[in-house]
Amino acid sequence: MHSTQTLSKAVIPVGGLGTRLLPATKVLPKELLPVGRRPMVQCVVEEMRAAGLENICFVTGRKKALIQEHFEYDPELVHHLQDRGLDELLGELAYLESGLHLQYIRQSGPQGLADALALAEGFAGQQSFVVALGDSIVCEPEMGTLLRRMTQAHLQAGADATIAVEQLPPAKARGHAVVCPASGVEPGQDVFEVASLAKRPHTTGSSANWSIAARFVFSPAIFAALHRTRAGRSGEVQLTDAISALMRKGGRVLAVPLSPDQRRHDIGNFGGYFRAFLEFALMDPYYGDELRSYLQEIAARPDSDASEGCE
Repeated sequence: MHSTQTLSKAVIPVGGLGTRLLPATKVLPKELLPVGRRPMVQCVVEEMRAAGLENICFVTGRKKALIQEHFEYDPELVHHLQDRGLDELLGELAYLESGLHLQYIRQSGPQGLADALALAEGFAGQQSFVVALGDSIVCEPEMGTLLRRMTQAHLQAGADATIAVEQLPPAKARGHAVVCPASGVEPGQDVFEVASLAKRPHTTGSSANWSIAARFVFSPAIFAALHRTRAGRSGEVQLTDAISALMRKGGRVLAVPLSPDQRRHDIGNFGGYFRAFLEFALMDPYYGDELRSYLQEIAARPDSDASEGCE
C-alpha cells in the first residue's frame, strides 16, 4: 500500500535509572552525559529534526528534570553571550531555537520501555510515529538518513511496525532480542519482513544475528498490543513482547538494516559510553587531531606507566 502521509512525531523514552553508569548518573541523567561536545540526547533530538520530525515527546522519570532544562530557552545565557560577542558559542545553542515542539510525560517508575511508550498514546494520536531510545546514537554520513528510509518503507508498505536492525556476531548478541526474517536476506537488502522475535541469539555456527538497533516506526496499532502485554519477571513491560503480541494478531512488521556506513552506539554501560565519547571527540574539528596524537602517545607508553595516578 502506498501512502503520501508524512510523519512529524517522535517519542524519546528517557526514564531509565542509568544504574550501569553509576556513580556518573547519581545526579545527572545518563542521557545528558556528553559525547564529544553534546549530551547524547541532544544528538538524538538533532537526528529527529534532520529526519523532519518536529514534534517530540520525552517520556521522563524521576530525577530527569535536567533534560527539560537543557532544552528550554535560556534568555539570560543568550544575552550574556550576545553582549560579549561570543557568536561561536551562540551557534552551539542553536538547538534552543530550532522550531521543535517538545513535550514531557512523567513515567511513575522504571516499569519498562513498553510502559513508557503506552503513556504517549495521546501524543501519537491516530498517526504513525517514530520511537528513538535516548541512550543510543546513530552515526551516519547524513544525519536522519536511517529514519527517512524507515518511515518511507513503513508508509509504502502500510506496516504496523518497522524496526531498525544491525547484524551482530553471536558473541556480541548475548542479551539482545533477535529479529528473525521471514525469508533469506540478501546482502545490501533495504528492507525485509519479520517472522518473529527470539529471546536469545543463535549461538551455533558463525552466522550473525539481526539485533534491534534502537529505532522504531509504529502505527497506532501498537497501543492495543502494549495494553495486552504484561510485565515479566523483572516487573517491567518489554517492548519486544508487545511487538510479538502485535504479530500474533496479524500485524505486519518490517526490518530496515543499518547500511555499511551507519553504526550505532549503545550507551548502556561504560564500555559503550567510552567508545561513543572517543569517536565523537576524535571527529572534533578543533581537538580531534590533538586527541589522536595524545592517544598514540598513551599507547606507546610502557604498561607500567599508563595506569599510574589514574585510579
